[in-house]
Amino acid sequence: MTLYSGIDLHANNSVLSVLDDRDHVLFEKRLPNSLDLIVESLQPYKEDLLACVVESTYNWYWLVDGLMDAGFAVRLAHTSAIPQYAGLKHSNDETDARHLAHLLRLGILPEGYIMPREQRAVRDLLRRRLLLVHQRTLHHLSVQSLIARYTGNRLSANQVKALDSTRIDQLLPEPICLGGQITILAMHWLDKAIDRLEREVLKRLNANKDYDLLTSIPGVGKILAPTIILETGNIHRFSGAGHYASYARSVSTEKLSNGKLKGRGNKKNGNRYLAWAFMEAAHHAAIWSPEIRRFYERRKAKRHILVAKKTVANKLTKACYYMLTRQEPFDVHRAFG
Repeated sequence: MTLYSGIDLHANNSVLSVLDDRDHVLFEKRLPNSLDLIVESLQPYKEDLLACVVESTYNWYWLVDGLMDAGFAVRLAHTSAIPQYAGLKHSNDETDARHLAHLLRLGILPEGYIMPREQRAVRDLLRRRLLLVHQRTLHHLSVQSLIARYTGNRLSANQVKALDSTRIDQLLPEPICLGGQITILAMHWLDKAIDRLEREVLKRLNANKDYDLLTSIPGVGKILAPTIILETGNIHRFSGAGHYASYARSVSTEKLSNGKLKGRGNKKNGNRYLAWAFMEAAHHAAIWSPEIRRFYERRKAKRHILVAKKTVANKLTKACYYMLTRQEPFDVHRAFG
């Protein structure tokens, strides 16, 4: 008899359900988030267990890695792609765990990609860097608006970056100058932290053969190339360039019925970090590559500027797919010819 397990994971506890091939519940219990307790509870069923299904919540790393180390087959459920029953009057954590196991038994479980933990850790460093960049931008805009409010002068971005504690004292009166000083100090600390993260990521990707391929794309440098590599993972998990472009959110969404538009699909489905990377690449490529700039200008003359930039991003996404699968450098004439 083949068994199936579903785990409804929460911040401090999990609900485990083990079903047989007739959907009968053999074991079901709420447990604290202790790997030892969860493994001990599943151990009696391990020999007949096809796999354990874990929800792809924000905190799945420890559970998936721990179960795999203990010898269990694990599937990561693509939570947003699993619709709930529309006619249910009652549901709870137990029914959710059973539903995951039920989908596994039927062979229709939407699965997420379990990236190897070493790559996952480096990828999360880059995501942390992006968070710090956003915070630095907020501090930058805060200083810019503070000076404009008290002096009537708007400093350029380079002028704000060149400020130090002494110079801001000359621009702002007491006691608000203290706020400006602290904000400047925070910006300088963030600069150092971001630089340290970048050096660590590049050191760990130094021997990656895909890095040189991706940096052959105009506008893709030392940050965008690692982001694309680490957010993509194994390129062969995508069946085609269109699926990869969809994952990177560079395709349009629509719902059609009987030839009529019935709304838009889930435009947030996919990887938002990969979408950001290709939009940034499109922005810089349209500046530095004459061929891509001509393509972009033709599109911009007919459509909105964001649509034109999204079109360039779509082209770069598909080019990236073929570059990684064929291990070939970027060819602007094939991509934008």
